[in-house]
Amino acid sequence: GVVRKAAYKYTQTHTLSSSSLSPSSSLPRLTKMSATVNFSNELTPSSETTDIHFIGRKSILESLIKSDSSVLKPLQSYNSGSIMEAMIGRLSGGPSGDSSSTFVPLDIETDSNDAEDKFVNLNFVSIPEKVSRHNHHMSPHVISALVSKVTPKSGKVKIFVAGSSSGDTTPIAAAIARSFPLYDSKTGDNDKDDKKDLSIDVCFLDESFAALSEDSECKYLASAEAVAKGVRLAAKFGDMPPAELTTDAYADECKRIAEELGESVTYEEIIGEELNKLQYGGIYGVGKAAECPPRLITMTYTPPEFSESIALCGKGVVYDTGGLSLKPKTGMGGMKHDMGGSAGLLGGFCAAVELKVPTKITLLLGIVENAIGPLAVRNDDILKMHSGKTVEINNTDAEGRLVLGDCVSHASKNLDNIDLIIDMATLTGAQLVATGKKHAGILANTEEAEKRAYDAGMRSGDLVYPLLYAPELLKHEFASKVADMKNSVKDRGNAQTSCAGHFIESHIDSSFEGGWVHVDMAGPSTNGERATGYGVGLVLAMVNAPELS
Repeated sequence: GVVRKAAYKYTQTHTLSSSSLSPSSSLPRLTKMSATVNFSNELTPSSETTDIHFIGRKSILESLIKSDSSVLKPLQSYNSGSIMEAMIGRLSGGPSGDSSSTFVPLDIETDSNDAEDKFVNLNFVSIPEKVSRHNHHMSPHVISALVSKVTPKSGKVKIFVAGSSSGDTTPIAAAIARSFPLYDSKTGDNDKDDKKDLSIDVCFLDESFAALSEDSECKYLASAEAVAKGVRLAAKFGDMPPAELTTDAYADECKRIAEELGESVTYEEIIGEELNKLQYGGIYGVGKAAECPPRLITMTYTPPEFSESIALCGKGVVYDTGGLSLKPKTGMGGMKHDMGGSAGLLGGFCAAVELKVPTKITLLLGIVENAIGPLAVRNDDILKMHSGKTVEINNTDAEGRLVLGDCVSHASKNLDNIDLIIDMATLTGAQLVATGKKHAGILANTEEAEKRAYDAGMRSGDLVYPLLYAPELLKHEFASKVADMKNSVKDRGNAQTSCAGHFIESHIDSSFEGGWVHVDMAGPSTNGERATGYGVGLVLAMVNAPELS
């Protein structure tokens, strides 16, 4: 333990050089890219196309096949009417969407200009005709599920999204990207690796079924590419096992990303014992028992001109055993996803920098492993937080709020002229009870900040819904006889998710006059056993990305 602590003494600052960001350029040993996902305004499938998907509401698809759109030209010999109409006719317009497929001849021209008939798998994918007021009108969750269902494991797939507007492209791109996760440690058959390539090309069609147009103020293809890359990057980190994504490995990935983003981004980190010396008692206390040290990572993007400065604070618990309040075996599996908040913010930060958003962004990631061992923090221990407040530990499995408490304190005390602090975390299981598996719960200190976050969720497809904000009615749940507060509530039946957010808020410096939004995304951070990359689109909408403003 003593040797390990000594090795933690380290802090440094870098200003890094420019190159192009690629989320797959530094993948772990067994990680393979399962698919490439691109966006274009190309209407004609290539000679290598194996599958064509048309996605839209049933009514839109019906109008499409009756139109003279050039997108149908390669299928013209097959568009004499009856079979396509029958395919669409059998589709449901219900809440789960539907799909219909068949093999059809594709009329294309080869390089020799000779017509060549080949067959492709044609899919019509219908999304719901109507949605409720708390859902995105393009049903991104349905798109993700159906695209994953109808797309083969290999081939060259062309996807047309019919009836799109420029404001829809980013949430749709994120939804499609979620269907093709990057992380995969399956060994497979190495002799057949050349047969496993999957290439996806997505084209957005406007209301007249022409390729959606771009101009100098609307660069939706760049936005689609950026959000898709960010979503897949965030989901990759979420899917990596803790033996691969240690705090050291995560920091290495962050350094690489900062370097590749260029000179507009700076990188700093505080590691191990240095955190203790500088009084980041929450981050240090949670992470000190692990083999790899805890860290506070800061990445700052400064555009040439900006009118707003935002701090993003992410919970990066690379694995959560629960600490000495040990989780049961049925509750510990999947805790590699407990860094989903940090991953979503990191992916969103990358996308925002690539799109050159006109907002200064400071990304703060509290990277720890909540492990057990001789150095582990104990129930009844008292930690002194960066805010100066003391916390009596009554549940070592309520660790994320300790990490984020230090992060928001740093943002409000150490950063200049911050207008808005956003923290994001897989914080409580109670969030799923409060707002479900598709909507994150948000807690905001002002009605303006709450509305901004809700609207950002509706535009981005990363849905959110407000939680009860009433600190004066809830903070007594953390009352302690020997410290300023405990870290876990007395009554779990009293707005537990809001209480957890208020704990974090209590460590914001009293001098801070800006807005604060807490995002508890425990539910939407995963879909089954896979990470979703939730938060990337939400960040873009919150930091004023033009295509989501």
